[in-house]
Amino acid sequence: MNGPGRLVEALARRTLLRRTLRPVVAFAAVVVAGVAGFSALGGVGVVDALFWLLDPTSIELHFREHDGPARPVKAYAIVVLSGLVVAGLWIGETLLSAAFGGRIREELRDMQLEGNIDALEDHVVICGYGTFGKTVAGRLREADRDVVVVERQEAQYERAIEDGVLAVSGDARRDETLVDAGVKRADTVVGAIDDSNANIQISIAASQLAPTVTLVVRAGDERDETLARRAGADEVVIPEVVSGEQVSTDI
Repeated sequence: MNGPGRLVEALARRTLLRRTLRPVVAFAAVVVAGVAGFSALGGVGVVDALFWLLDPTSIELHFREHDGPARPVKAYAIVVLSGLVVAGLWIGETLLSAAFGGRIREELRDMQLEGNIDALEDHVVICGYGTFGKTVAGRLREADRDVVVVERQEAQYERAIEDGVLAVSGDARRDETLVDAGVKRADTVVGAIDDSNANIQISIAASQLAPTVTLVVRAGDERDETLARRAGADEVVIPEVVSGEQVSTDI
């Protein structure tokens, strides 16, 4: 997908846009209802009905020169104008709430993150930012490797951002989340979650999206290691085994 297309898709997913869309749709619905109602009650065309909506005083002027149901039209105009005021206030409240609640800042931050991720090539996607994932990310960054973290837990996602790591909020088992992390351009995907089944599912999804990507999977024991390799993992890491070997080496 080209750059503008990805930007539009990213904007469509943003919470702020979804929240603002509801009052905007309500405002548009009131406008349509107003024009249709004026046309039906007053027997005027769409242009005149729209003009009545923009300038209600023109209704009085119209019925001074034309016969018709002036009172019902004026009553309907009050209802429509009230709806427009309410919808307008709803839009304003949504935008102000977003601004003072920090949503706009967060939206801009997330858009910047997406832009930076889209520019990466041959990076490492680390799924999970617990102790294991954070350690792997830190060592890779020390080696000047580009890293993108995928994390579904809000607290850990924010921790990754605070640590200066590019991150995507979402479930790494979902194709769209991996695509957002740039898996098709990545060199390696690391399943770092403290859940062997989830890591195996991640490796399957990643291999289908990017058949040439290197898959590193964290497993809980040797049985999980066998399943992970059957799922296509190129390397399986059992933290307890690695730490045990490290301790025995240091003794």
